[in-house]
Amino acid sequence: MVDNTIVNVALPSLGRSLDAGVSGLQWIVDAYTLVFAGLLLTGGYLGDRFGHRRILVLGIVGFAGVSVLAASSSTLGQLIAARGGLGLFAALVFPATLAIITTMFVGAAERATAVGIWAAASGVAVAIGPVLGGALLEHYSWESVFWVNVPFGAVALAAVLLVVPSVAPHAVSRFDWLGLILSAAGLGLLIYTVIEAPHVGWIAARTLLGLAVSMILLACFVRRQKVVDHPILDVRLFANRRFATAAVMISVAFFALFGFIFLITQYFQAVKGYGTLESGLRTLPFAVVMALLSPVAMWLSQRFGPRAVVSVGAFAMSGGFALVELASRFSGYWELIVWAMVLMAGGLAFISGPCTQLVMDSLKPEQVGAGSAVNDTTREFGGTLGVAVLGSILTSAYVAGVGERLSGIGVPDSVREVAERSVMAGVSVADQAPGGSGEVIRTAVHTVFVDGLHDAVWAAVAVTAAAGVAAIALLREGPRSDAGSELLDRRGVESGHDGVTGIDDEVLAGDGVGTVGRQPDGRIGDRLRR
Repeated sequence: MVDNTIVNVALPSLGRSLDAGVSGLQWIVDAYTLVFAGLLLTGGYLGDRFGHRRILVLGIVGFAGVSVLAASSSTLGQLIAARGGLGLFAALVFPATLAIITTMFVGAAERATAVGIWAAASGVAVAIGPVLGGALLEHYSWESVFWVNVPFGAVALAAVLLVVPSVAPHAVSRFDWLGLILSAAGLGLLIYTVIEAPHVGWIAARTLLGLAVSMILLACFVRRQKVVDHPILDVRLFANRRFATAAVMISVAFFALFGFIFLITQYFQAVKGYGTLESGLRTLPFAVVMALLSPVAMWLSQRFGPRAVVSVGAFAMSGGFALVELASRFSGYWELIVWAMVLMAGGLAFISGPCTQLVMDSLKPEQVGAGSAVNDTTREFGGTLGVAVLGSILTSAYVAGVGERLSGIGVPDSVREVAERSVMAGVSVADQAPGGSGEVIRTAVHTVFVDGLHDAVWAAVAVTAAAGVAAIALLREGPRSDAGSELLDRRGVESGHDGVTGIDDEVLAGDGVGTVGRQPDGRIGDRLRR
Protein backbone atom coordinates (compact mmCIF):
# COMPACT_ATOMS: atom_id res chain seq x y z
CA MET A 1 0.00 0.00 0.00
CA VAL A 2 2.93 2.35 0.67
CA ASP A 3 4.36 1.55 -2.76
CA ASN A 4 1.01 2.20 -4.38
CA THR A 5 0.85 5.79 -3.06
CA ILE A 6 4.50 6.79 -2.72
CA VAL A 7 5.03 6.76 -6.49
CA ASN A 8 2.47 9.53 -7.03
CA VAL A 9 4.75 11.94 -5.20
CA ALA A 10 7.68 11.02 -7.45
CA LEU A 11 5.87 11.51 -10.78
CA PRO A 12 7.25 15.01 -11.53
CA SER A 13 10.82 13.77 -10.94
CA LEU A 14 10.16 10.67 -13.03
CA GLY A 15 8.79 12.80 -15.86
CA ARG A 16 11.94 14.90 -15.96
CA SER A 17 14.42 12.03 -15.58
CA LEU A 18 12.79 9.60 -18.02
CA ASP A 19 11.38 12.19 -20.44
CA ALA A 20 7.87 10.87 -19.79
CA GLY A 21 4.71 12.62 -20.89
CA VAL A 22 1.34 12.56 -19.20
CA SER A 23 0.44 9.18 -20.72
CA GLY A 24 3.73 7.62 -19.65
CA LEU A 25 3.38 8.89 -16.09
CA GLN A 26 -0.15 7.56 -15.96
CA TRP A 27 1.04 4.08 -16.90
CA ILE A 28 3.75 4.12 -14.24
CA VAL A 29 0.85 4.24 -11.77
CA ASP A 30 -1.71 2.18 -13.68
CA ALA A 31 0.55 -0.75 -14.62
CA TYR A 32 0.72 -1.66 -10.93
CA THR A 33 -3.03 -1.29 -10.40
CA LEU A 34 -3.95 -3.25 -13.53
CA VAL A 35 -1.78 -6.30 -12.81
CA PHE A 36 -2.47 -6.24 -9.06
CA ALA A 37 -6.26 -6.15 -9.38
CA GLY A 38 -6.34 -8.63 -12.23
CA LEU A 39 -4.32 -11.29 -10.38
CA LEU A 40 -5.60 -10.96 -6.81
CA LEU A 41 -7.99 -13.89 -7.18
CA THR A 42 -5.18 -15.96 -8.69
CA GLY A 43 -2.90 -15.09 -5.76
CA GLY A 44 -5.55 -16.14 -3.24
CA TYR A 45 -6.17 -19.42 -5.07
CA LEU A 46 -2.46 -20.24 -5.14
CA GLY A 47 -2.29 -19.70 -1.39
CA ASP A 48 -5.24 -22.03 -0.85
CA ARG A 49 -3.49 -24.73 -2.86
CA PHE A 50 0.15 -24.40 -1.86
CA GLY A 51 0.00 -22.74 1.57
CA HIS A 52 -0.44 -19.07 2.37
CA ARG A 53 2.83 -18.68 4.25
CA ARG A 54 4.77 -20.08 1.29
CA ILE A 55 3.01 -17.76 -1.17
CA LEU A 56 3.46 -14.81 1.20
CA VAL A 57 7.22 -15.42 1.40
CA LEU A 58 7.41 -15.73 -2.40
CA GLY A 59 5.48 -12.49 -2.79
CA ILE A 60 7.68 -10.54 -0.35
CA VAL A 61 10.93 -11.77 -1.91
CA GLY A 62 9.66 -11.08 -5.43
CA PHE A 63 8.36 -7.63 -4.50
CA ALA A 64 11.70 -6.61 -3.00
CA GLY A 65 13.60 -8.04 -5.98
CA VAL A 66 11.49 -6.26 -8.58
CA SER A 67 11.82 -3.04 -6.55
CA VAL A 68 15.56 -3.22 -7.26
CA LEU A 69 14.80 -3.52 -10.98
CA ALA A 70 12.44 -0.55 -10.76
CA ALA A 71 15.07 1.57 -9.00
CA SER A 72 17.61 0.59 -11.69
CA SER A 73 15.35 1.47 -14.64
CA SER A 74 16.91 3.74 -17.23
CA THR A 75 13.93 3.98 -19.59
CA LEU A 76 10.22 4.57 -19.21
CA GLY A 77 9.40 1.14 -20.66
CA GLN A 78 11.62 -0.62 -18.13
CA LEU A 79 9.98 1.18 -15.22
CA ILE A 80 6.44 0.46 -16.45
CA ALA A 81 7.35 -3.23 -16.83
CA ALA A 82 8.83 -3.26 -13.32
CA ARG A 83 5.69 -1.66 -11.93
CA GLY A 84 3.67 -4.44 -13.51
CA GLY A 85 5.99 -6.96 -11.82
CA LEU A 86 5.43 -5.26 -8.47
CA GLY A 87 1.69 -5.60 -9.00
CA LEU A 88 2.11 -9.32 -9.69
CA PHE A 89 3.95 -10.02 -6.44
CA ALA A 90 1.64 -7.71 -4.48
CA ALA A 91 -1.23 -9.90 -5.68
CA LEU A 92 0.47 -12.83 -3.92
CA VAL A 93 1.07 -10.92 -0.68
CA PHE A 94 -2.29 -9.28 -0.06
CA PRO A 95 -4.67 -12.28 -0.01
CA ALA A 96 -2.18 -14.34 2.02
CA THR A 97 -2.07 -11.80 4.85
CA LEU A 98 -5.78 -11.86 5.58
CA ALA A 99 -6.04 -15.61 5.01
CA ILE A 100 -3.27 -16.25 7.56
CA ILE A 101 -4.97 -13.97 10.10
CA THR A 102 -8.25 -15.82 9.62
CA THR A 103 -6.52 -19.17 10.16
CA MET A 104 -4.39 -18.14 13.14
CA PHE A 105 -7.04 -16.33 15.19
CA VAL A 106 -9.97 -18.65 15.81
CA GLY A 107 -11.75 -16.87 18.66
CA ALA A 108 -14.27 -14.25 17.59
CA ALA A 109 -12.88 -11.49 19.85
CA GLU A 110 -9.22 -12.01 19.01
CA ARG A 111 -9.97 -12.35 15.30
CA ALA A 112 -11.95 -9.11 15.38
CA THR A 113 -8.98 -7.34 16.95
CA ALA A 114 -6.58 -8.82 14.41
CA VAL A 115 -8.77 -7.86 11.44
CA GLY A 116 -9.14 -4.36 12.90
CA ILE A 117 -5.36 -3.97 13.09
CA TRP A 118 -5.03 -5.36 9.55
CA ALA A 119 -7.56 -2.81 8.25
CA ALA A 120 -5.85 0.01 10.14
CA ALA A 121 -2.46 -0.91 8.68
CA SER A 122 -3.79 -0.57 5.13
CA GLY A 123 -5.43 2.77 5.81
CA VAL A 124 -2.36 4.13 7.59
CA ALA A 125 -0.09 3.01 4.75
CA VAL A 126 -2.17 4.97 2.23
CA ALA A 127 -1.52 8.17 4.21
CA ILE A 128 2.12 7.40 5.05
CA GLY A 129 3.15 6.87 1.42
CA PRO A 130 3.03 10.56 0.39
CA VAL A 131 4.82 11.64 3.58
CA LEU A 132 7.61 9.12 3.13
CA GLY A 133 7.88 9.91 -0.57
CA GLY A 134 8.09 13.64 0.07
CA ALA A 135 10.80 13.17 2.70
CA LEU A 136 12.87 10.91 0.44
CA LEU A 137 12.60 13.21 -2.57
CA GLU A 138 13.78 16.19 -0.54
CA HIS A 139 17.12 14.44 0.01
CA TYR A 140 17.46 11.75 -2.68
CA SER A 141 16.53 11.02 -6.30
CA TRP A 142 13.37 9.26 -7.51
CA GLU A 143 15.07 5.86 -7.28
CA SER A 144 14.78 6.10 -3.47
CA VAL A 145 11.01 5.51 -3.54
CA PHE A 146 11.73 2.01 -4.89
CA TRP A 147 14.87 1.25 -2.89
CA VAL A 148 12.89 1.80 0.31
CA ASN A 149 10.93 -1.40 -0.45
CA VAL A 150 14.06 -3.49 0.07
CA PRO A 151 14.53 -2.87 3.82
CA PHE A 152 10.75 -3.01 4.29
CA GLY A 153 10.73 -6.38 2.55
CA ALA A 154 13.67 -7.67 4.60
CA VAL A 155 11.98 -6.80 7.90
CA ALA A 156 8.66 -8.29 6.77
CA LEU A 157 10.34 -11.48 5.55
CA ALA A 158 12.25 -11.97 8.80
CA ALA A 159 9.09 -11.44 10.84
CA VAL A 160 7.09 -13.91 8.74
CA LEU A 161 9.77 -16.59 9.00
CA LEU A 162 10.06 -16.10 12.75
CA VAL A 163 6.46 -15.90 13.92
CA VAL A 164 4.00 -17.00 11.23
CA PRO A 165 3.30 -20.73 11.43
CA SER A 166 3.24 -22.94 8.35
CA VAL A 167 -0.16 -24.62 8.00
CA ALA A 168 -0.69 -27.39 5.46
CA PRO A 169 -3.26 -26.40 2.83
CA HIS A 170 -6.58 -28.20 2.64
CA ALA A 171 -6.91 -30.91 -0.01
CA VAL A 172 -8.11 -29.44 -3.31
CA SER A 173 -8.96 -30.72 -6.76
CA ARG A 174 -7.14 -30.37 -10.06
CA PHE A 175 -5.71 -26.96 -10.91
CA ASP A 176 -8.41 -24.84 -12.55
CA TRP A 177 -6.44 -23.14 -15.32
CA LEU A 178 -9.55 -22.08 -17.22
CA GLY A 179 -11.06 -20.45 -14.15
CA LEU A 180 -7.86 -18.51 -13.44
CA ILE A 181 -7.59 -17.33 -17.05
CA LEU A 182 -11.21 -16.17 -17.11
CA SER A 183 -10.90 -14.35 -13.77
CA ALA A 184 -7.63 -12.61 -14.69
CA ALA A 185 -8.87 -11.61 -18.16
CA GLY A 186 -12.25 -10.40 -16.93
CA LEU A 187 -10.96 -8.43 -13.94
CA GLY A 188 -7.97 -7.08 -15.88
CA LEU A 189 -10.10 -5.82 -18.75
CA LEU A 190 -12.63 -4.30 -16.36
CA ILE A 191 -9.95 -2.37 -14.44
CA TYR A 192 -8.24 -1.31 -17.70
CA THR A 193 -11.54 0.02 -19.07
CA VAL A 194 -12.25 2.00 -15.90
CA ILE A 195 -8.72 3.46 -15.94
CA GLU A 196 -9.02 4.57 -19.57
CA ALA A 197 -12.64 5.75 -19.46
CA PRO A 198 -11.91 9.30 -18.19
CA HIS A 199 -9.55 9.85 -21.14
CA VAL A 200 -11.53 8.29 -24.00
CA GLY A 201 -15.00 9.05 -22.63
CA TRP A 202 -17.43 7.03 -20.51
CA ILE A 203 -19.86 6.55 -23.41
CA ALA A 204 -17.21 6.05 -26.10
CA ALA A 205 -17.49 2.84 -28.14
CA ARG A 206 -14.14 1.63 -26.76
CA THR A 207 -15.33 2.01 -23.17
CA LEU A 208 -18.69 0.38 -23.75
CA LEU A 209 -17.07 -2.52 -25.63
CA GLY A 210 -14.51 -3.02 -22.86
CA LEU A 211 -17.22 -3.10 -20.21
CA ALA A 212 -19.34 -5.52 -22.24
CA VAL A 213 -16.48 -7.95 -22.96
CA SER A 214 -15.27 -7.88 -19.35
CA MET A 215 -18.80 -8.67 -18.15
CA ILE A 216 -19.01 -11.58 -20.59
CA LEU A 217 -15.67 -12.96 -19.37
CA LEU A 218 -16.70 -12.63 -15.74
CA ALA A 219 -20.06 -14.27 -16.51
CA CYS A 220 -18.16 -17.19 -18.05
CA PHE A 221 -16.02 -17.36 -14.91
CA VAL A 222 -19.15 -17.49 -12.74
CA ARG A 223 -20.63 -20.27 -14.86
CA ARG A 224 -17.37 -22.19 -14.67
CA GLN A 225 -17.33 -21.89 -10.88
CA LYS A 226 -20.88 -23.21 -10.64
CA VAL A 227 -20.12 -26.44 -12.54
CA VAL A 228 -16.60 -27.29 -11.40
CA ASP A 229 -16.31 -29.72 -8.47
CA HIS A 230 -14.00 -27.53 -6.38
CA PRO A 231 -14.40 -23.89 -7.47
CA ILE A 232 -11.73 -21.23 -7.03
CA LEU A 233 -14.46 -19.12 -5.47
CA ASP A 234 -17.90 -20.31 -4.41
CA VAL A 235 -19.85 -17.67 -6.33
CA ARG A 236 -23.02 -18.73 -4.53
CA LEU A 237 -21.68 -16.70 -1.62
CA PHE A 238 -22.88 -13.59 -3.41
CA ALA A 239 -26.44 -14.80 -2.90
CA ASN A 240 -25.75 -14.29 0.81
CA ARG A 241 -27.13 -10.80 1.42
CA ARG A 242 -24.70 -9.91 4.21
CA PHE A 243 -21.65 -11.17 2.30
CA ALA A 244 -22.59 -9.30 -0.88
CA THR A 245 -23.47 -6.10 1.00
CA ALA A 246 -20.21 -6.18 2.95
CA ALA A 247 -18.21 -6.58 -0.27
CA VAL A 248 -20.01 -3.63 -1.87
CA MET A 249 -19.56 -1.49 1.26
CA ILE A 250 -15.80 -2.10 1.16
CA SER A 251 -15.76 -1.04 -2.48
CA VAL A 252 -17.72 2.14 -1.66
CA ALA A 253 -15.40 2.99 1.24
CA PHE A 254 -12.31 2.79 -0.94
CA PHE A 255 -14.11 4.58 -3.77
CA ALA A 256 -14.40 7.47 -1.33
CA LEU A 257 -10.89 7.10 0.12
CA PHE A 258 -8.91 7.06 -3.13
CA GLY A 259 -11.18 9.63 -4.72
CA PHE A 260 -10.62 11.95 -1.76
CA ILE A 261 -6.84 11.49 -1.83
CA PHE A 262 -6.84 12.30 -5.56
CA LEU A 263 -8.86 15.47 -4.99
CA ILE A 264 -7.23 16.74 -1.81
CA THR A 265 -3.67 16.27 -3.09
CA GLN A 266 -4.41 18.63 -5.98
CA TYR A 267 -6.15 21.08 -3.66
CA PHE A 268 -3.16 21.15 -1.30
CA GLN A 269 -0.56 21.60 -4.03
CA ALA A 270 -2.37 23.73 -6.61
CA VAL A 271 -4.65 25.90 -4.46
CA LYS A 272 -2.90 26.08 -1.09
CA GLY A 273 0.62 25.98 -2.58
CA TYR A 274 1.99 23.22 -0.32
CA GLY A 275 5.02 21.22 -1.40
CA THR A 276 5.01 17.43 -1.68
CA LEU A 277 6.24 16.87 1.88
CA GLU A 278 3.89 19.52 3.31
CA SER A 279 0.96 17.91 1.50
CA GLY A 280 1.90 14.49 2.79
CA LEU A 281 2.22 15.70 6.38
CA ARG A 282 -1.24 17.18 6.20
CA THR A 283 -2.72 13.74 5.47
CA LEU A 284 -1.28 12.28 8.70
CA PRO A 285 -4.41 13.00 10.80
CA PHE A 286 -6.20 10.58 8.49
CA ALA A 287 -3.68 7.86 9.36
CA VAL A 288 -3.83 8.58 13.10
CA VAL A 289 -7.62 8.44 13.26
CA MET A 290 -7.70 5.29 11.14
CA ALA A 291 -5.16 3.57 13.41
CA LEU A 292 -6.98 4.53 16.60
CA LEU A 293 -10.53 3.76 15.52
CA SER A 294 -10.11 0.53 13.53
CA PRO A 295 -9.79 -1.71 16.64
CA VAL A 296 -12.55 0.30 18.33
CA ALA A 297 -14.81 -0.33 15.34
CA MET A 298 -14.26 -4.08 15.66
CA TRP A 299 -15.13 -3.99 19.37
CA LEU A 300 -18.28 -1.99 18.65
CA SER A 301 -19.20 -4.43 15.88
CA GLN A 302 -18.88 -7.33 18.31
CA ARG A 303 -20.94 -5.45 20.90
CA PHE A 304 -23.70 -3.90 18.78
CA GLY A 305 -23.48 -5.76 15.48
CA PRO A 306 -21.91 -4.71 12.16
CA ARG A 307 -25.12 -3.14 10.84
CA ALA A 308 -25.04 -0.22 13.27
CA VAL A 309 -21.27 0.34 13.02
CA VAL A 310 -21.06 0.16 9.22
CA SER A 311 -24.05 2.45 8.65
CA VAL A 312 -22.60 5.05 11.03
CA GLY A 313 -19.31 4.77 9.15
CA ALA A 314 -20.95 5.42 5.79
CA PHE A 315 -22.83 8.47 7.08
CA ALA A 316 -19.62 9.77 8.72
CA MET A 317 -17.80 9.56 5.38
CA SER A 318 -20.73 11.32 3.71
CA GLY A 319 -20.55 14.04 6.37
CA GLY A 320 -16.84 14.46 5.81
CA PHE A 321 -17.36 14.99 2.10
CA ALA A 322 -20.21 17.39 2.83
CA LEU A 323 -17.81 19.53 4.88
CA VAL A 324 -15.55 19.81 1.83
CA GLU A 325 -18.47 21.52 0.07
CA LEU A 326 -17.78 24.48 2.37
CA ALA A 327 -14.16 24.74 1.22
CA SER A 328 -12.95 27.70 -0.78
CA ARG A 329 -9.50 28.70 -1.97
CA PHE A 330 -9.12 30.62 1.29
CA SER A 331 -10.17 27.82 3.66
CA GLY A 332 -7.78 27.09 6.49
CA TYR A 333 -6.42 23.60 7.06
CA TRP A 334 -7.18 23.47 10.80
CA GLU A 335 -10.47 25.33 10.48
CA LEU A 336 -12.09 22.95 7.99
CA ILE A 337 -10.05 20.40 6.02
CA VAL A 338 -8.66 18.43 8.95
CA TRP A 339 -12.17 17.89 10.37
CA ALA A 340 -13.39 16.58 7.05
CA MET A 341 -10.48 14.13 7.06
CA VAL A 342 -11.24 13.03 10.62
CA LEU A 343 -14.84 12.19 9.68
CA MET A 344 -13.75 10.31 6.56
CA ALA A 345 -11.04 8.36 8.38
CA GLY A 346 -13.43 7.42 11.18
CA GLY A 347 -16.02 6.35 8.63
CA LEU A 348 -13.50 4.22 6.76
CA ALA A 349 -12.41 2.53 10.00
CA PHE A 350 -16.04 1.74 10.86
CA ILE A 351 -16.64 0.17 7.44
CA SER A 352 -13.41 -1.59 6.53
CA GLY A 353 -12.80 -3.90 9.49
CA PRO A 354 -16.38 -5.05 10.25
CA CYS A 355 -17.17 -5.64 6.57
CA THR A 356 -13.92 -7.53 6.08
CA GLN A 357 -14.83 -9.83 8.94
CA LEU A 358 -18.31 -10.38 7.50
CA VAL A 359 -16.72 -11.45 4.23
CA MET A 360 -14.16 -13.76 5.83
CA ASP A 361 -16.61 -15.38 8.26
CA SER A 362 -18.73 -16.52 5.30
CA LEU A 363 -15.93 -18.66 3.84
CA LYS A 364 -15.02 -22.30 4.05
CA PRO A 365 -11.54 -22.98 5.47
CA GLU A 366 -10.13 -24.10 2.11
CA GLN A 367 -11.28 -20.87 0.43
CA VAL A 368 -9.97 -18.18 2.78
CA GLY A 369 -7.33 -17.18 0.24
CA ALA A 370 -9.78 -16.73 -2.60
CA GLY A 371 -12.20 -15.01 -0.24
CA SER A 372 -9.49 -12.65 0.94
CA ALA A 373 -8.79 -11.89 -2.71
CA VAL A 374 -12.45 -10.95 -3.20
CA ASN A 375 -12.12 -8.53 -0.29
CA ASP A 376 -8.94 -7.05 -1.77
CA THR A 377 -10.36 -6.90 -5.30
CA THR A 378 -13.39 -4.92 -4.13
CA ARG A 379 -11.04 -2.48 -2.38
CA GLU A 380 -8.87 -2.05 -5.47
CA PHE A 381 -11.79 -1.78 -7.88
CA GLY A 382 -13.54 0.73 -5.63
CA GLY A 383 -10.38 2.84 -5.34
CA THR A 384 -9.76 2.80 -9.09
CA LEU A 385 -13.38 3.69 -9.79
CA GLY A 386 -13.25 6.51 -7.22
CA VAL A 387 -10.28 8.16 -8.91
CA ALA A 388 -11.82 7.64 -12.35
CA VAL A 389 -15.32 8.94 -11.54
CA LEU A 390 -14.46 11.81 -9.20
CA GLY A 391 -11.48 12.71 -11.38
CA SER A 392 -13.70 12.78 -14.48
CA ILE A 393 -16.22 15.10 -12.82
CA LEU A 394 -13.49 17.43 -11.59
CA THR A 395 -11.64 17.45 -14.92
CA SER A 396 -14.79 18.08 -16.98
CA ALA A 397 -15.81 21.00 -14.79
CA TYR A 398 -12.29 22.43 -14.71
CA VAL A 399 -11.65 22.24 -18.46
CA ALA A 400 -15.00 23.82 -19.34
CA GLY A 401 -14.77 26.51 -16.67
CA VAL A 402 -11.14 27.55 -17.00
CA GLY A 403 -11.39 27.88 -20.77
CA GLU A 404 -14.36 30.19 -20.44
CA ARG A 405 -12.78 32.24 -17.62
CA LEU A 406 -9.43 32.70 -19.37
CA SER A 407 -11.05 33.57 -22.70
CA GLY A 408 -13.12 36.18 -20.89
CA ILE A 409 -10.02 37.95 -19.56
CA GLY A 410 -8.24 37.91 -22.93
CA VAL A 411 -5.73 35.10 -22.41
CA PRO A 412 -4.36 33.88 -25.80
CA ASP A 413 -5.71 30.56 -27.09
CA SER A 414 -2.31 28.87 -26.98
CA VAL A 415 -1.86 29.76 -23.30
CA ARG A 416 -5.44 28.81 -22.49
CA GLU A 417 -4.96 25.36 -24.02
CA VAL A 418 -1.95 24.77 -21.77
CA ALA A 419 -3.91 25.84 -18.68
CA GLU A 420 -6.75 23.46 -19.59
CA ARG A 421 -4.50 20.38 -19.31
CA SER A 422 -4.64 20.33 -15.50
CA VAL A 423 -4.87 22.64 -12.52
CA MET A 424 -1.11 22.33 -11.98
CA ALA A 425 -0.57 23.43 -15.58
CA GLY A 426 -2.90 26.37 -14.95
CA VAL A 427 -0.88 27.41 -11.88
CA SER A 428 2.32 27.13 -13.93
CA VAL A 429 0.83 29.42 -16.58
CA ALA A 430 -0.06 31.94 -13.86
CA ASP A 431 3.48 31.81 -12.44
CA GLN A 432 4.98 32.62 -15.86
CA ALA A 433 2.50 35.35 -16.84
CA PRO A 434 3.92 38.90 -16.96
CA GLY A 435 2.97 41.68 -14.57
CA GLY A 436 -0.30 41.60 -12.68
CA SER A 437 -1.95 39.22 -15.17
CA GLY A 438 -0.44 36.27 -13.32
CA GLU A 439 -2.57 36.88 -10.23
CA VAL A 440 -5.71 37.28 -12.35
CA ILE A 441 -5.04 33.94 -14.08
CA ARG A 442 -4.25 32.25 -10.76
CA THR A 443 -7.51 33.47 -9.23
CA ALA A 444 -9.45 32.16 -12.22
CA VAL A 445 -7.69 28.77 -12.10
CA HIS A 446 -8.21 28.39 -8.34
CA THR A 447 -11.87 29.44 -8.48
CA VAL A 448 -12.72 27.06 -11.32
CA PHE A 449 -10.86 24.19 -9.66
CA VAL A 450 -12.73 24.63 -6.37
CA ASP A 451 -16.04 24.71 -8.28
CA GLY A 452 -15.07 21.43 -9.96
CA LEU A 453 -14.02 20.03 -6.58
CA HIS A 454 -17.48 20.78 -5.21
CA ASP A 455 -19.13 19.03 -8.18
CA ALA A 456 -17.02 15.91 -7.64
CA VAL A 457 -17.57 15.90 -3.89
CA TRP A 458 -21.36 15.98 -4.32
CA ALA A 459 -21.08 12.63 -6.09
CA ALA A 460 -19.11 11.23 -3.15
CA VAL A 461 -21.67 12.59 -0.67
CA ALA A 462 -24.47 10.86 -2.57
CA VAL A 463 -22.67 7.52 -2.97
CA THR A 464 -21.62 7.22 0.68
CA ALA A 465 -25.02 8.35 2.01
CA ALA A 466 -26.75 5.79 -0.21
CA ALA A 467 -24.34 3.16 1.13
CA GLY A 468 -25.37 4.06 4.67
CA VAL A 469 -29.04 3.53 3.83
CA ALA A 470 -28.19 0.23 2.11
CA ALA A 471 -26.26 -0.94 5.18
CA ILE A 472 -29.27 -0.30 7.41
CA ALA A 473 -31.57 -2.18 5.06
CA LEU A 474 -29.35 -5.09 4.04
CA LEU A 475 -27.06 -5.87 6.98
CA ARG A 476 -29.91 -6.74 9.32
CA GLU A 477 -29.82 -10.13 10.96
CA GLY A 478 -31.69 -12.85 9.11
CA PRO A 479 -34.03 -15.37 10.73
CA ARG A 480 -32.13 -17.28 13.39
CA SER A 481 -32.37 -20.91 14.32
CA ASP A 482 -30.47 -22.39 17.23
CA ALA A 483 -26.83 -21.35 17.49
CA GLY A 484 -25.49 -24.75 16.56
CA SER A 485 -27.38 -25.16 13.26
CA GLU A 486 -26.68 -21.55 12.25
CA LEU A 487 -23.01 -22.14 12.93
CA LEU A 488 -23.01 -25.29 10.84
CA ASP A 489 -24.66 -23.53 7.93
CA ARG A 490 -22.24 -20.59 8.05
CA ARG A 491 -19.03 -22.54 8.26
CA GLY A 492 -19.93 -25.35 5.91
CA VAL A 493 -19.45 -28.14 8.43
CA GLU A 494 -22.51 -30.01 7.21
CA SER A 495 -20.78 -30.31 3.86
CA GLY A 496 -18.01 -32.32 5.47
CA HIS A 497 -15.23 -29.74 5.76
CA ASP A 498 -12.53 -30.78 8.17
CA GLY A 499 -11.98 -27.50 9.98
CA VAL A 500 -13.96 -24.68 11.46
CA THR A 501 -12.59 -21.30 12.44
CA GLY A 502 -13.98 -18.20 14.08
CA ILE A 503 -16.32 -19.92 16.56
CA ASP A 504 -17.13 -18.08 19.74
CA ASP A 505 -16.21 -19.79 22.96
CA GLU A 506 -19.72 -18.94 24.14
CA VAL A 507 -21.15 -20.94 21.25
CA LEU A 508 -18.91 -23.88 22.08
CA ALA A 509 -20.18 -23.76 25.63
CA GLY A 510 -23.83 -23.85 24.54
CA ASP A 511 -26.13 -26.80 25.05
CA GLY A 512 -25.93 -28.00 21.46
CA VAL A 513 -22.18 -28.42 21.16
CA GLY A 514 -20.90 -28.02 24.71
CA THR A 515 -19.37 -31.48 24.84
CA VAL A 516 -17.28 -31.02 21.71
CA GLY A 517 -13.56 -30.77 22.35
CA ARG A 518 -11.29 -28.23 20.65
CA GLN A 519 -8.23 -29.81 19.11
CA PRO A 520 -4.76 -28.34 19.70
CA ASP A 521 -4.67 -26.88 16.17
CA GLY A 522 -7.83 -24.87 16.82
CA ARG A 523 -10.18 -27.16 14.88
CA ILE A 524 -13.39 -28.62 16.20
CA GLY A 525 -13.48 -32.29 17.07
CA ASP A 526 -14.94 -35.25 15.24
CA ARG A 527 -18.27 -35.18 17.03
CA LEU A 528 -19.17 -31.79 15.58
CA ARG A 529 -18.13 -32.91 12.12
CA ARG A 530 -20.38 -35.95 12.36
